[in-house]
Amino acid sequence: MPDSTTVNATAPPEGTAHLSFAARVRPLFVTAGAVLALGTAALPLKTVATVRLPGGSSRLDYASVDPGRHRLYMAHLGGGLVIVFDTKKRRVVKSIPAPGAHGVLSVPSIGRVYASATNDRQLLTIDERTNRVLARAPAGEYPDGIAYDPDDRRVFVSDESGGAEIVFTAAGHRIGSVDLGGEAGNVQYDPVSKHVLADVQTRNEVAVINPRTKRVIRRVSLPGCDHDHGLNVDAPRRLAFVACDGNSKLLTLDLRTMKVTGTASIGGSPDVLAFDPGLRRLYVAAETGEVAVFQERGRKLKKLGEDLLAPEAHVVAVDPTTHLVYFPLQSGPKLLIMKPTR
Repeated sequence: MPDSTTVNATAPPEGTAHLSFAARVRPLFVTAGAVLALGTAALPLKTVATVRLPGGSSRLDYASVDPGRHRLYMAHLGGGLVIVFDTKKRRVVKSIPAPGAHGVLSVPSIGRVYASATNDRQLLTIDERTNRVLARAPAGEYPDGIAYDPDDRRVFVSDESGGAEIVFTAAGHRIGSVDLGGEAGNVQYDPVSKHVLADVQTRNEVAVINPRTKRVIRRVSLPGCDHDHGLNVDAPRRLAFVACDGNSKLLTLDLRTMKVTGTASIGGSPDVLAFDPGLRRLYVAAETGEVAVFQERGRKLKKLGEDLLAPEAHVVAVDPTTHLVYFPLQSGPKLLIMKPTR
């Protein structure tokens, strides 16, 4: 396939076809509906394709990849959908109703996708093979991010305003909750410690949860962080990465000592983090549309580049097999597919 293509999953309105740029573009003003700086020289990324998405030009949220089935799942919050995308054929294959969809997580090992339908205050359990919703269960006041514990076959959903992690079986049945004592940010499972890590945004700390007892067993302070929201884990190297949306900082947390070992500046109001374990690259997408790319060297991060990608390019997912990077964009809406360079 050519390095830069535009693909229509649905027919775009006249005059709104996406334009890619060979040279770096960094405009002074961002206008509504614009897609800017694609494949900028300041980022080690190159545009491969853009694909139109259903659901209207409104906010999208988390995205999750199943590399084996060649699927990308995207939460279209404004459209009230979970969008199922074929990454091999590069086309939308299904739109699943999920009112106010925020979080979405594919768990390939059990053939399930979990989605938080925030407007309905529910967790949806979806069959990856049929795209059918198998179960719906109450998930607190404002369900958002999702993590899966394969050892205990438990699903954890961050109830952001409810200040808790809501716990479900793999079948999607609610079995309890864990009080965090503050507003819940993103949540991740650490397969080495077999613990769940959850941002507690209003306490500027990470809560360590024992999934079997459903209790917080440790609280880790995050000096230099204001409102920790984004979270990702490199379990083999015992590192966690925390994005602080209140002061636009990225922290590196040593999971052996539970101490912050690094701090970097990133785009305004950072949101979603994606880590490519093969290339050891970390992608940080911010609400301002800025994307930062880091290289993990040893047990530290080196920034490879940062630039404005597109308005509200705050969602990112990476395929660990192909290393392609996916940015669902509100304008259009469209999916920007990029490949790493350098």
